[in-house]
Amino acid sequence: MAHLDSRTGYDRLIGRLNQFPQGAPPSKTLNGILRILLSEREAGLIALLPIKPFTVKSAARNWKMSEAEAEKILDGLASKAILVDIQGRGKRRFTLPPPMAGFFEFSLMRLRGDIDQKVLSELYYQYINVEEDFITALFTGETSLGRTFVHEPVLTAENALHVLDYERASEVIKTARHRAVGLCYCRHKMEHVGKACEAPLDICLTFDTTAASLSRYGYARSIDEAEGRDLLARAYELNLVQFGENVRRSVAFICNCCGCCCEAMIAARRLGSLRSIHTTNFLPVVDRSSCTGCGECVTVCPVEAMTLTSANDPARPRRKTAKADELVCLGCGVCVRVCKPGALGLRSRPERVITPVDSVHRAVVMAIERGKLADLIFDNRALFSHRAMAAILSVILKLPPLKQALAGRQMKSRYLEALITRSKR
Repeated sequence: MAHLDSRTGYDRLIGRLNQFPQGAPPSKTLNGILRILLSEREAGLIALLPIKPFTVKSAARNWKMSEAEAEKILDGLASKAILVDIQGRGKRRFTLPPPMAGFFEFSLMRLRGDIDQKVLSELYYQYINVEEDFITALFTGETSLGRTFVHEPVLTAENALHVLDYERASEVIKTARHRAVGLCYCRHKMEHVGKACEAPLDICLTFDTTAASLSRYGYARSIDEAEGRDLLARAYELNLVQFGENVRRSVAFICNCCGCCCEAMIAARRLGSLRSIHTTNFLPVVDRSSCTGCGECVTVCPVEAMTLTSANDPARPRRKTAKADELVCLGCGVCVRVCKPGALGLRSRPERVITPVDSVHRAVVMAIERGKLADLIFDNRALFSHRAMAAILSVILKLPPLKQALAGRQMKSRYLEALITRSKR
């Protein structure tokens, strides 16, 4: 007698989500979140979809239904912002984003009447801000899904020489094919649990295919470059930190974050030097002779990297000066902006922070670090193309030797081992 799968559609979806490099550990709370966002049938169908972008045809094949019926379901899931609808060059594809940064955030990026956003926010808060498993799993490994952008108004001419285009939020806005603004998921969630600050809600930006899909279904509002720059200037004035996708090309999002609501900043404080967020290539430097010890930098730092310590001044024994914890500091430069005496500046880090080239590069490295490379390569619900396999192998062959060795051990593949060996010649 064949074994009967007694798992619910939600259980199967959770298993599917955990094939992503950044997953979602099972819990009663997660089950409650998914029950609000999806029907059990929808959850079961999504569990059959590939990790990589797919067509209506491939979804219909996996679901064993007509393409017309499959497209109707896919449209419904995209209208709930569970799937991202990618359109261009006469082709239409869909992709299932991870929970974060992904469909968790999308569910609160607009006001909705079809779900109870207050109950959903309470469940998010429990799962992400109270329970430990999700946030720890999300930020395991050296490579993170997000990175900090430097606060551009405080850059000196010397600093600017060391800032590459992809490290500037203004350049991301300028070069994006599509731009959109939506509600800040973090503040919206905190508003429902009574913990929100006064920073604006409508200030978080998405770009390119993500922006096009979210604006198409009403989860964000399409904007032009000028409005994007205005929103960035507003964020600078409010001392918000720019936290965006950790890639050099085709950045999908830049959030304008506060330390009190932003889950990435909260995680940075909770995890400390475990580096939940990739930093900029700068560190603050304090001119102790001009620092007055006012504490403004301490107040504005989103990750509590700035503190006041004794100035060791015999003439003024109570005098304090600012000090940065370099293991915790994001290098955002917001502290420099609020320093009225001008005692703070930025200096380059001893070693540059490495940013993944694109989402494929980041996904492969994260998968290797988290022991999920096999899930990424042998995505058995997709007809995996030679082009996609070539992209993954290309990333592996360009990695440092230690990462290549990790990949080889995980795959236990003579083919991969031979490729790696050949690449070193």
